[in-house]
Amino acid sequence: MNGNQDTLRKALGGFMLGAAGMFATMYSTQAILPELSDDFGVSPSQAGLSISVVVLAVALGGFAWGPLSDRIGRPRSIRLASLLLVAPTIGVALAPGFAALLVCRTLQGLCMPGLITVGAPYVVEAFVPRIGARAMGYYVSALVAGGLIGRLGVALASAVVGWRVAIGALALLPLAAAFSMRSGLPEPASPVRRGGGIAQHLRNARLLGVSVGGGSLFFTFVGAFTFVTYRLEDPPFSLSVAASSLVFLLWLTGLGGPLTGRLAERIGWRRLAFGTIALSATGVVLTLPDVLLLLVLGLACMAAAMFAGVTAVQLGVGDVATTDRGAANALYFSIYYAAGALGAYVPGLAWQRWGWNGVAIVSLAALGVASAGIALARAARESTP
Repeated sequence: MNGNQDTLRKALGGFMLGAAGMFATMYSTQAILPELSDDFGVSPSQAGLSISVVVLAVALGGFAWGPLSDRIGRPRSIRLASLLLVAPTIGVALAPGFAALLVCRTLQGLCMPGLITVGAPYVVEAFVPRIGARAMGYYVSALVAGGLIGRLGVALASAVVGWRVAIGALALLPLAAAFSMRSGLPEPASPVRRGGGIAQHLRNARLLGVSVGGGSLFFTFVGAFTFVTYRLEDPPFSLSVAASSLVFLLWLTGLGGPLTGRLAERIGWRRLAFGTIALSATGVVLTLPDVLLLLVLGLACMAAAMFAGVTAVQLGVGDVATTDRGAANALYFSIYYAAGALGAYVPGLAWQRWGWNGVAIVSLAALGVASAGIALARAARESTP
């Protein structure tokens, strides 16, 4: 029995490592956008495309990986995606020009849904029934750890060895995860399927509302943390790349994921989602003055809101979609990451024209859309006979 438990723990460790590795590579260029602007001679909004293309590819790739995992099983999809992610990650580090970098980033994004679009329903099906909603919190915490490695780790390492070596080293994470997950991942019960796939979920107003709510919250988060580095490196703050990257330590607020899962069990995921939207809006307002302490506090509110919100809306997807969950998560993540792709570009245009005030206005508008989405999910439920 102990041997089986050890095997299971190793396999789960590999799964969490795979999730962390995926998230580390997803935003690995976010903290070094000014360096990319200098090296390749591109504007801030163009540099932001290194985030947008990978996020958009995740949105599109989910339409393939979600239904595929319904057919071949979640564990097999997760292992395959982790292995496929290695090559394009190395390609980003070796890219001779900005166009080649965008191509490799796109290829990374096409691999990632096998780890995140599939990973979320895998947690719901394999772990939530055993240990409760905090399982989703553990999963989100693994994503947070990966995000810290990809942002803070790459930024600090690039100051010593250059951004190419720093990003290339990230390929070790999905490679190690793929080997760790060769066997032992628990097989959940066969997914409940009706055969309608994504088409049936397009008629699910509750799912669409949850997706729009989560995507809009993500838009705000991506926009703020993508372009705040430019603000921190400009007067009146005038921080270095390494110093400004320390702002990503605020991601540590996401390590409270298991507690957030328990809170969702007590008050419900909808109330938690509304609370996170309000917290994020408060954070946006706090970032407006040119006071470093308030800026950091505001970003901390936005980070905490984002990770708690992710836990809430992913539990919401499992609540509103009980069949063909692979397809349901494909639709959810497609909307979610399409919003994130816009979040890595549109606020950049606002920054170039109006400075941080423009980023804040765009962010608050997105949070208004997030509230409307969650309200739609609740209204659709209440109108269901």
